[in-house]
Amino acid sequence: MLRNRIALSALILFVVIVAVSFAAPLYAHHIAHTDPFASNITGTTVVGGKRVDVLQQGGGTLGIGVVPIGPTWHSNFFLGADNQGRDVAARVLYGGRASLEIGIGSAVLCCFIALILALVAGFFGRFSDTILSRLMDLIWAFPVYLLAISLATVLLTLPNGLQWGFIHVQPASLWVPTIIIALVYVPYVYRPVRGQVLSVREKEYVEAAVAQGASSLRLMFGEILPNVVTTVIVMLPLMIATTVLTEAALSFLSIGVQPPKASWGTIIDDGQALLYSRPWVAIAPGLMILLTVLSLNVLGDGVRDALDPRAKLRLKG
Repeated sequence: MLRNRIALSALILFVVIVAVSFAAPLYAHHIAHTDPFASNITGTTVVGGKRVDVLQQGGGTLGIGVVPIGPTWHSNFFLGADNQGRDVAARVLYGGRASLEIGIGSAVLCCFIALILALVAGFFGRFSDTILSRLMDLIWAFPVYLLAISLATVLLTLPNGLQWGFIHVQPASLWVPTIIIALVYVPYVYRPVRGQVLSVREKEYVEAAVAQGASSLRLMFGEILPNVVTTVIVMLPLMIATTVLTEAALSFLSIGVQPPKASWGTIIDDGQALLYSRPWVAIAPGLMILLTVLSLNVLGDGVRDALDPRAKLRLKG
């Protein structure tokens, strides 16, 4: 992995994106001196030594209405303001926090659930394998976004949120899109991991452990799990990239992250009405999504080459 400079560069880029996103409160408080979640319609700022309105009067071709202040290239409103007078740069950083929390959390949860189900289905087989595999086929039969939209619509309209035993999740919580995205992508991880479990189960060292009287739990978690977990590790960066894109799409449709919180998808939705006058409102979060997904995909390829060098040899052959 250390010899793969492209993968290391992608890892560094992703770490930088995570670091600057989680430093959003520092930027908003100490540099921008603004609250990116409060409406600032009547606000003002200083540009070139002069105090000007954040929402400038007489915008557009006809000189009517208002247009948010554009990029000022100084500490305040570095990327301009949106149609509520809020600092775009600060909102992009805060949106990155929400998008990355949901993307990473849903990918980890998805891979964990898929790994456990694949171990049970592949090891025990027969009835367990049939039930779990048909359930995965049923989930897979739905278009991803249609299923996610349906689940989100149901959960967001529950008056008291999601109640499961002592667990209570509010409708506006980030856990709602995290759980939804994790569930809809479980079959995509389950299938390759189950195939690996079926293959490893027939290996000689597993048969030797059976002959020594090893229990089912020891066989699953001591012999099979260490030999299939690399598949999940390789898929994890790719799943994070996929879940970040899915979260952005759901938030753009207003069924992901709910106000007053913000994500890259909600900021793009806010900026679509300003594409011709203040395009940076939509371009900035779009660039962050692009860089994040690109770095994760390149990193995933590097992790695959490092953990399974034979795959690279087969590809070249």
